Amino acid sequence: MDKIKLQNVRLSFPSIFKKAQFEGVEGKYEATLLLDKNDKKTKAIMDKAINELIAEAKIKVPDDKKAIKDGDAIFEEKEYDGYEGHWAIKASSSRRPTVINRDKTPVTEDDNIVYAGCYVNAIISFWIQNNKYGKRVNANLYGIQFIKDGTPFGSGDFDVTDDFDEVSDDVNDL
Repeated sequence: MDKIKLQNVRLSFPSIFKKAQFEGVEGKYEATLLLDKNDKKTKAIMDKAINELIAEAKIKVPDDKKAIKDGDAIFEEKEYDGYEGHWAIKASSSRRPTVINRDKTPVTEDDNIVYAGCYVNAIISFWIQNNKYGKRVNANLYGIQFIKDGTPFGSGDFDVTDDFDEVSDDVNDL
C-alpha cells in the first residue's frame, strides 16, 4: 500500500467532515480529486501503482471499475464544474481523513476553508477489491491539505435583484 501525494488538485464533492449520505444511507468519508491531464508525471505514478496491484492480484479490472476516471467523459454525461481536462480520482475512507491548512494546523468544517472547487494536496493509496461485489481498484483517502482558493463548484447562485421593485421608506402604506 504505497501512499501517493496528489499536489494542487481541485476538490469536488467533499464529504470529509461528515460521512456522505445517499438516499438516506450513510456511506464513507469521501472526495473526488481533479488532476490536470497535463500532469503526466502524477498520472504515470498512479497508473503504475494500479497496474502493479492488478498484476499482483492476478485479475482483470476494466477501466470503468478503476478509481481514476476521464473527467472529459464524466463532463459529457453530467456537466460537472471543473471536470473538463482533468482526471477524476474518487477516494474514500471509513475513518475521517486528516484535514489541515497550509501551515498544517487542523481545519474544521466550521472554518469554511475547504470546499468544492478549492485546491488541495491529498494523500491517497489504491487497493484491489476482489470479492462477491466485484473486481475493482478503489482509492483510500488519508488526508487533505488546503492549498489555495478556487471558484466554488455549484455556486451558480441566482441574482434576482432586478426582479424586485424599490420600496418606499413608508412601508406602512403597503
